[in-house]
Amino acid sequence: MNTFLVSARHEMLNTRRARTAHLLLIVFIGMVIASSVIGWVTNQTVTGIYEKVVADGLTMAPNPFTGVTPLYYTRNAVIYVLLIGSLMAIVLGVQSTLRDRKMSTADLILSRPVNSSARLIGQLAGLGAVLAAVISISLSVSWVIVSIINRAPLGWADTGRIIAFGLLSWVLLMTFALLGMLSGLRSKRETTALLVPFVIWSAVAFVLPQIGTAARPVSLLNPVPAVSSTGGYFDVVSAITGPLSVTEQFKRASSIILQDSAVTGSATPSILILLAYLAVMTVIVVATPRNRMRSGLHE
Repeated sequence: MNTFLVSARHEMLNTRRARTAHLLLIVFIGMVIASSVIGWVTNQTVTGIYEKVVADGLTMAPNPFTGVTPLYYTRNAVIYVLLIGSLMAIVLGVQSTLRDRKMSTADLILSRPVNSSARLIGQLAGLGAVLAAVISISLSVSWVIVSIINRAPLGWADTGRIIAFGLLSWVLLMTFALLGMLSGLRSKRETTALLVPFVIWSAVAFVLPQIGTAARPVSLLNPVPAVSSTGGYFDVVSAITGPLSVTEQFKRASSIILQDSAVTGSATPSILILLAYLAVMTVIVVATPRNRMRSGLHE
């Protein structure tokens, strides 16, 4: 049977069996759904208080939720994808390549005339299918919740934006899954294989944006990209660190797609940067030498 298809199917089967993967997937789906539920609860609470205040004649101001777009309730999903989803993708990526090295199955498989690139691409495709399924489930439930909030099914335009956000989320998660795969292939120890990509993720998500914007670390947990207001030195540094911070590029593009009024401009440059990272990481992983894939762990 085709190496690519067998590897993809085997990866999906192993992910389904892994308890750690199950836990991460459930947490991610739950948090993305929770972001919409929190928006719904906030709407109901604020609206209830507003109606009482209006009934008492204490204000003539409009309801704070009047005029907000239906996608307003999905914007917190951006930060959950960035935080929980990225870590989940890293763990899945590390496990996919580390598993064969731990059990010495990679050495057995590659002792035969099997194309190593097809093997890695198949594993990546399996992970991609798993991540696509997780994102689809999460955003489908979010679509239902937002439709309930608005008391009508979302229109085609808003549904298309949710789908576009899902595709962009998949690109980001696949990039971090590739980082995990690369670490699983290159590390000599299991602990290092997990630690290195986590450190890189932390640097990309928090250190680089802070260097370029001088933003407080807590502000980097917002679903919108950090903005430098100091000028001068930080404008120069931001021009360098901005393209390197894939997480900030994801937040910018996602905010524009989901019509967040706090972010303006075009999402195209950020989307192109995310696609470039995905392409580069794919090439690096697929180009892994055959003897490296067959190497064991130094435990």
